[in-house]
Amino acid sequence: MERPHAAYFRYTGRGQLKAKPAASLPTTPAGRLAARLKSIALGRPLANEEEAGERLSKKKALAIFSSDAISSSAYATEEIVRVLVLGGVAALALSLPVSIAIALLLGVVAFSYRQVCIAYPTGGGSYSVSKANFGKIASLVAASALLIDYTLTVAVSTSSAVEQIVSAVPSVAPIAVLIGVGAIALLTIGNLRGLREAGNIFAVPTYLFLGAALLTIVLGVIQVLGGDQAAYTAEQLARQQSSVESLSMILVLRAFASGAVALTGTEAIATGVPAFQPPESRNAATTLLVMGVLLATLFIGITFLAVNFAVLPIEQSARETVIAQVAAHVYGDGSIPFFLFQAFTALLLFLAANTSFAAFPRLAAVLAQDGFFPRQFSFRGDRLAFSMGIVVLGVFAAALVIAVGGHTHTLIPLYAVGVFTDFTISQAGMIRHWLRERPPGWRYRLAINAIGCVATAVVAIVVTTVKFVDGAWLVILLIPTFVGLMMFVHRQYAEQARELHVRDDIVIPGPHRSQRVVIPVPGINRAVVQAVNFARAIGPDIRGVYVTDDIEGGEELRHRWERQFPEVTLVLVESPFRAFIGPFVAYLDVLDREWPAEQEAPITIVVLPEYVARHWWDRLLYNQTAKRLKATLVGREHTVIADVPYRRDH
Repeated sequence: MERPHAAYFRYTGRGQLKAKPAASLPTTPAGRLAARLKSIALGRPLANEEEAGERLSKKKALAIFSSDAISSSAYATEEIVRVLVLGGVAALALSLPVSIAIALLLGVVAFSYRQVCIAYPTGGGSYSVSKANFGKIASLVAASALLIDYTLTVAVSTSSAVEQIVSAVPSVAPIAVLIGVGAIALLTIGNLRGLREAGNIFAVPTYLFLGAALLTIVLGVIQVLGGDQAAYTAEQLARQQSSVESLSMILVLRAFASGAVALTGTEAIATGVPAFQPPESRNAATTLLVMGVLLATLFIGITFLAVNFAVLPIEQSARETVIAQVAAHVYGDGSIPFFLFQAFTALLLFLAANTSFAAFPRLAAVLAQDGFFPRQFSFRGDRLAFSMGIVVLGVFAAALVIAVGGHTHTLIPLYAVGVFTDFTISQAGMIRHWLRERPPGWRYRLAINAIGCVATAVVAIVVTTVKFVDGAWLVILLIPTFVGLMMFVHRQYAEQARELHVRDDIVIPGPHRSQRVVIPVPGINRAVVQAVNFARAIGPDIRGVYVTDDIEGGEELRHRWERQFPEVTLVLVESPFRAFIGPFVAYLDVLDREWPAEQEAPITIVVLPEYVARHWWDRLLYNQTAKRLKATLVGREHTVIADVPYRRDH
C-alpha cells in the first residue's frame, strides 16, 4: 500500500524531520554524525515553546547577571592601592574612604537602574532607554560602549582569575595565558548549551565565593578588633614606588577612577530583564538591589582588611594579589582554607565572564532586530541561545587576553570609560522618560534618576580625564568607529529593503515574458539527464551548450545527443583557447542580441547539472567549473541560475 504524502514536516533536531503523518526521510551518514556530535557537545535541541522553561529564578539570575559585579571586589581594592601607594603611607590611609565613596556611588547607580528594569521590561538596558528617548545616534553610542565593556569584562575577569591561581600556585605562571583562553572556551561551550544549564553551572561557585568572602571579612574584622593589625614597612613601599608623588586631589581622583571598576556589570540585570521568570521587572529590580548590597559589603570589607593588614600588591616572578594576601593573613599562608578561598575566588572570576555571555548576545540580538547588526545575531541556536553573539564574544575576549599577556592591570584603564558613559546616557534617558510619561510616583523616580545622572556624568568626566593617557583614548576612538559601522549595516539593510519592496496594492500577474533554458553540458551523463528533465518541466525552448576545443569530438557528441534527446538542441561552441566561462557567456550575449529590439528580452534560465560527491575529498574534484560559472552569472541581466544536484545513493 502506498504511503500518503505528508504536506507538513517538523524539524526535530539532529538532522531529521518528523512528518505528519510520520514518514522516514533519508539522511547522509556525515549529516547524522555531525548532528550527533553537536548534540553531545551542546545538548538536545530545544523547541520554541520550551523557552519558558529557560527563564531564570532570582537565585540563578543573581549568579548569572551579578557574578561580574560581585567578582570585581577581588581586584577593585587592588587598583585603588596601586594608585595611592604613590603618595606614601598617608595616601594609603585614604583607601577606605575612597572605597566607601565608590560604594555610595554604587548605591545611587543600583537604585537608578531599578527604575530602568521597571520602565523597560523588554531589556536592552541603556540602549533601549536612549533609543526610546534620544534617538538613533545616542542609542548606538550607548550600545557601542556596552559591547566594548562586555568584551573587556570577559578578558578582565579571566585575567584576574588566572592571577589568583598564580598567587596560590606560582609554578603555573608560565601557562597563565593558556589557562585563561581555555576557560573562555569552556564558558563559550557552556553558554551555547543554553541559559538554564548555564545558571546551574554558575550558581554554586557564585554562592561558594559569597560565603567564603563574607566569612573571611567577618574573621578578619574580629582579628583587627582583637589587635591583630600591621603597618606598611619601608621595604614594602620601596618595592612598589618607582616615583613618589605628593598627596593631592589628582591622586585621589585617580584612585577613585581606578576603583570605579567595581561598578562594572551593574547594568547587566537591566539588559537581561526578559531572562527572568515572571514578573520579570519586579524580579530583576529585587535582584539588582541584592547585588548592590552584596558588592558594597564585599568591597568595603576587603579594603578595610587590606588597610589594617598593611597589604600591597606584589609583582615579582609570580604575582601575589591583594585579596590573596588578605586571605593568607586571615587563614594562614599555605593553609587549606587559604587554598579553598583562592579556588573559590578564581572560579567565580572565571564564571563572572558569564555576565557578558548572558548580556552581550542579547544586546547584539536587539541591535540585529533593529537592523544595526547582521541578522545572524538575532537567530537562536538549537539550545535557544544567541549562538553567533556567544561565539564572537568568546573569540574577541580570548584574543584580548592573549594580546595583554593576561595582565589585569593593563586592561583596567579601558574598562570604566564606557561603563560610566552608558550610565550617564541611560539616566538622562530615564529623566526624559519620567517627564514625558508621568505615571504614579514619577517625581520620586525622576529624583532618583536625576541624582544618578549627575553623579555618573561627573565620574565619567573624571575617569576619562585621568585615564586618558593610560588607554582610555582607545575606547573613545572605538566608540564612534563602532557607531559608524552599525550605521553602515543599517543603511545597507535599508537599501536592500527598498530594492525588494513590493507595494501592497499590486496584484501579481502570472509570467508574461517568454523564457528559454540553457544547459552547459560536459557530455552525456546521469547528472545531465536529470538537468534536461528538469528543463523540460520549465518550457519547450531548451538548448544544451557544449564548449570544446575539439570540434570533431563535439560532432560525435552531437550525433549521440540528437539520438537520445531528439527534441533538445545541442549547440557546439568552439573554444580554441581552451576557456569555458568566456565562450559560454558570449553565447548568452549572442542569444540576447538575436532578440528583436522592440520586444522585451526573454528570461534566460541557466540550469547547472551538479554531481553531489559522497565524500569530502571528492568535493575537491567536482563542480569547480560550475561554481565559477555561477559566480560569473550572478547579477547578469534577466538571467536566472538553477542548480540541479544529482546524487547516487547506492
